[in-house]
Amino acid sequence: MTPIDIGDLSLSNNKGTLQEQLFHAIRGKIVAGLWPLGGKLPSTRKLASEMSLSRNTVIGAYEQLVTEGYLESRQGSGFYVSVELPEHYLSSSNLTLENRFDSDPVETSAFHLNKSFAPGVPDLAQFPMEKWQRMLLRHMGRTSLLGNQNVQGSMALRSALAGYLASSRSVSCSPQRIIITSGAQQALFMALNAILTRDDTVLMEQPGYAQMSKIINLQGFKFAPLTVREKFGIDLQQAMNSDAKAMYITPSNQYPMGTTLTTEQRLSLIEWAAENKRWIIEDDYDSEFQFAHRPYTSLQGLASEIGFDQQVIYVGSFSKVMFNGLRLGYLVVPETLVESCLAIKDATSGDSPTHTQEALADFIREGDLLRHIRKMRRLYKQKHQRMTEAICEHLADRVEVISQPAGLHITLKWQGRVDEDLWVEKALQSGIVMRAMNYYENTPETHESQNQRGWGSVVLGFGNVELEKIEPNICKIAQIFDSLTSQ
Repeated sequence: MTPIDIGDLSLSNNKGTLQEQLFHAIRGKIVAGLWPLGGKLPSTRKLASEMSLSRNTVIGAYEQLVTEGYLESRQGSGFYVSVELPEHYLSSSNLTLENRFDSDPVETSAFHLNKSFAPGVPDLAQFPMEKWQRMLLRHMGRTSLLGNQNVQGSMALRSALAGYLASSRSVSCSPQRIIITSGAQQALFMALNAILTRDDTVLMEQPGYAQMSKIINLQGFKFAPLTVREKFGIDLQQAMNSDAKAMYITPSNQYPMGTTLTTEQRLSLIEWAAENKRWIIEDDYDSEFQFAHRPYTSLQGLASEIGFDQQVIYVGSFSKVMFNGLRLGYLVVPETLVESCLAIKDATSGDSPTHTQEALADFIREGDLLRHIRKMRRLYKQKHQRMTEAICEHLADRVEVISQPAGLHITLKWQGRVDEDLWVEKALQSGIVMRAMNYYENTPETHESQNQRGWGSVVLGFGNVELEKIEPNICKIAQIFDSLTSQ
């Protein structure tokens, strides 16, 4: 039941009694779909007071609307908009608006973001929700958090984060160099706008993170592709020869090709930035989940060791290690960029949700984040192994896994005529989400990408699929693949 606020309800200028004018005004709102079906109207006494009418006038209008089928009267409860309106007043607009006010609408997405094999989603069922709720409640009663806050973010969270990043990723920073953001997306937006002017060039992995491409294109920066080769990673010589003002890189687990930069390669990129006073934006997503080897030291940490971290911007978020809906990320910048980044954040969003930041500070400080990461690292390693075994069993000799054992996704590659977009479409019809490689390619004609590169590829996320459902789902998409091969 949705209570109705009468808002701008006013009497019509038509001739007639006040009761008739009120009848037509209310009926007009209902027929236009502006008042929700099943919504509760104000009491006759309240509406009479707000409209400066007699209560008898309101009662008469309500009763007439009940008689004609626009309202329902429920004894002891009040008057409600009828769930089924008179047929002669239903129009196509009414039918399309019928679900406008549903309390639990069914939303669809191009990728059904949380379904099996949807990339970028962690195992949401494994998050310690009860503990997280207790931490939120711990801070909900703090009146001091209800007002405006520091646009840079909670000092408690920035201090906890500085310690965590130093110990886990060797990131060199103080709380004064950390800016809390609404996820990694805002962090990347702020970083680009703080260091570049329109028409400056950004060197970016190709294929690469689609959301970063969107920011580059939206802001009018020039896009320069940095080739990423399967199992080898970026074309290092191409990077060293570039005169771009900034480079965007995912060195721990390149997305979507799934390669890693070695320490030597990272040092070469730092040298490129330092010699020419250029910028490196390091997106260190998924760095916590390496299954075949220990994680490499962050590029920012390496740069700090040799005194060149003033050219490196470090970006991270909690979407993969906690849950996507948290929408909290962070930016670690040189001291010289703090002021300009804060000015951008202040102009575009202001401060970030305070109670969530304080709860997250406790979650990190009390060791719960680290415990959760260790637990999930073991689980994701199992899932990755189960994925590769199932792919080997059901798609052997037809596709190959080209991504490293890390993160929350697996990238497949095949030669032949199977269209990657069609495979994705057919899988979606079976309730399975995959993402075609062309989604990650910043080209005008994405549907031609497969023909241009000469091979097909899709990305499968295994974070939010249950272990026992991996093999059956791989079997399904293998059957779809084989059916497309025979066409």
